Amino acid sequence: NNFAMKNKVIISVFLGALLASCSVSDKTGLTKSGLNPENFEAVIDGKHTSLYTLTNANGIEACITNYGGRVVSLMVPDKNGELRDVVLGHDLIADYRNIDNNFGALIGRYGNRIDKGKFTLDGVEYDLPKNNFGHCLHGGEKGFHHSVWDMVQISDTLLTLRLNTPDGYAGFPGNVDVQVTYTLTSDNALRIAYRATTDKPTILNLTNHSYFNLSGNPSQDILAETLIMNASSFTPIDSTFMTTGEILTVEGTPFDFRKGRVIGDSINSGNKQIANGLGYDHNFVLDTAGDISVVAARLYDPTSGIAMDVFTDEPGIQFYAGNFLDGTVKGKHGIAYPCRSAVCLETQHFPDSPNKPAWPSVVVTPDKTYSSTCIYKFSN
Repeated sequence: NNFAMKNKVIISVFLGALLASCSVSDKTGLTKSGLNPENFEAVIDGKHTSLYTLTNANGIEACITNYGGRVVSLMVPDKNGELRDVVLGHDLIADYRNIDNNFGALIGRYGNRIDKGKFTLDGVEYDLPKNNFGHCLHGGEKGFHHSVWDMVQISDTLLTLRLNTPDGYAGFPGNVDVQVTYTLTSDNALRIAYRATTDKPTILNLTNHSYFNLSGNPSQDILAETLIMNASSFTPIDSTFMTTGEILTVEGTPFDFRKGRVIGDSINSGNKQIANGLGYDHNFVLDTAGDISVVAARLYDPTSGIAMDVFTDEPGIQFYAGNFLDGTVKGKHGIAYPCRSAVCLETQHFPDSPNKPAWPSVVVTPDKTYSSTCIYKFSN
């Protein structure tokens, strides 16, 4: 009897884990967004990759792979109550490996750019990979977006991923242990909580690089979507997309989103900063003072009626309007993603902060745990 009882317990635990790691939405085994979890089973760098599905009581679904910690799909209800997938991505793990992109990825060790891939910390100069106009972008080619994360906890609404990177990884100092928790909340938000520790002083700037198209139709651009940004200033860039060190007012410029602006209204204007960014690709200095209870940004699509509020305790948000998408990359269901078919709202410290000491510090030390939280909350 004890043997039979133990077998029942083992079988129950196994089935529970199987259902949690590969939650399905119909008899075909596909997710609500049409993904086949089998297409995410692989071994990369000796580690196993899978697709994990979170679902809340309202039927919202988030699918996440531990390859790059990527949000692969996110199904939220439109104004008619129909679920729409509002993020860009791929439906094969091979596409994430073979097509260079950051769709839905966790970014580190340093999100955004570091000038010429160099910074000095405690008198030591560090030389990082240069992968973007001579700068280090998103931690270089071996950034967190190409790492296989360990899944350490999962339930219907919660998934925790962990990654340890050694001292000298991609040129960065310190053995760093990162933990990121995705939570699908009861009020229809995807909450991303970052925690990290280090054994020696280092720099960290972690973010998520989801590409949002709130229409649910990524074959169309996002130029009719309205953005509100709770920011009175932004950090201008040069022609290599590097911040100049200035902080400029948005007053009287195409960067004034404080009362809301249709994205397409000024994206092709003659403004020099727009020209430098090939559109919007800029860090906004938030007026929220780190208060995560205050809306930092709001994106709204008039066709679907879907709105997304962004909350963060970070000082900035990078607003990128998909300017480098050009229709050559095909995503889920074979859909080609045209120019400006998505918006990224990456919560962050400012670009190149290690080289700009007047800006909020990105230095993390052994006695101080890194902490950052971002919330994408959906309504209709």
